[in-house]
Amino acid sequence: RDSIEQIQKAMEDNRSQHSELSGELKANIRAMIEQNEATRRSTEELTRAFKHTNKVQGNWGEMVLCELLEAQGLCRGVHYDTQSVIRDAHGQTVRTEEGSLLKPDVILHLDKQREVVIDSKVSLTAYVNYVSAESEAERRAAMTAHVASVRQHVKELGAKSYQQLLNSPDFVIMFIPNEPAFLDALKEDNTIWNDAYEKKVIISSPTNLFALLKIVDDLWRRDEQNKNHENIIKLGVTLYDQLVAFSTTLEGVGTSLEQAQAKYDEAYKRLHTGNNNIVRVGEKLRKMGLPTTKKQSAKLVELSEEGAEDDATLEITSATN
Repeated sequence: RDSIEQIQKAMEDNRSQHSELSGELKANIRAMIEQNEATRRSTEELTRAFKHTNKVQGNWGEMVLCELLEAQGLCRGVHYDTQSVIRDAHGQTVRTEEGSLLKPDVILHLDKQREVVIDSKVSLTAYVNYVSAESEAERRAAMTAHVASVRQHVKELGAKSYQQLLNSPDFVIMFIPNEPAFLDALKEDNTIWNDAYEKKVIISSPTNLFALLKIVDDLWRRDEQNKNHENIIKLGVTLYDQLVAFSTTLEGVGTSLEQAQAKYDEAYKRLHTGNNNIVRVGEKLRKMGLPTTKKQSAKLVELSEEGAEDDATLEITSATN
């Protein structure tokens, strides 16, 4: 009886726990359904926005571009600016022929105040139609419209000539934030990239954007190295001219020192050579009782006596001759 009661109690506990778990599972399933429904509605709204609202597409493209820049450790307001109004050399705002302000999506600051413009061009309406097309005819028509849209964006961006208003390389970057849209456009029309390049527009996707920016940075560095090379040559010429001037001056100093040495030797010789040299006469005066406590060096006195003897010998030799 006790064993049966324990089994019954265990079964009741098990049923209770099962009911609780079932309730939690139903609540989780209900939450997942609601979340999926919310995601589906957001996706539909985003799809409708992409199809009908260019402003939403533009904001999304700029957001993707800024996220890519920040992922590389770049800071907005320091390394790059967004929606900055372009001004001319006189500080006046620049407008398009239609009267709108020139405001590229991103101005990326390179070394020493150099800049490169990155403009996010998004028009995915045709590409969304291409992806969702049910027939081959619809797909072909949508892809043709997508390629035409990309070419139109290239034309518009090239006409703005941002690079002429900034300290920038002679091109701008047109950023397509959707990789498949970029690749499918190039696959459909492989002349798009070259045609854009001739208009001084480089088309870029998220994958190759930073490789492209690295190339731009290397171009600036090479330009800086060329300028440094010119400065090195100028400094080398200046250094060599200074070296010639220094050598000429130093040779003059050497000549002056040689002349000074000759004068010194002549003066020193007069000091201690000859029967009536200065040191010998001075010593005679001292020995006669000249009131002085100073005394000439023994070496100089010895030289003065040797010089006198040499001169006496020369006088005798000259007289004999």
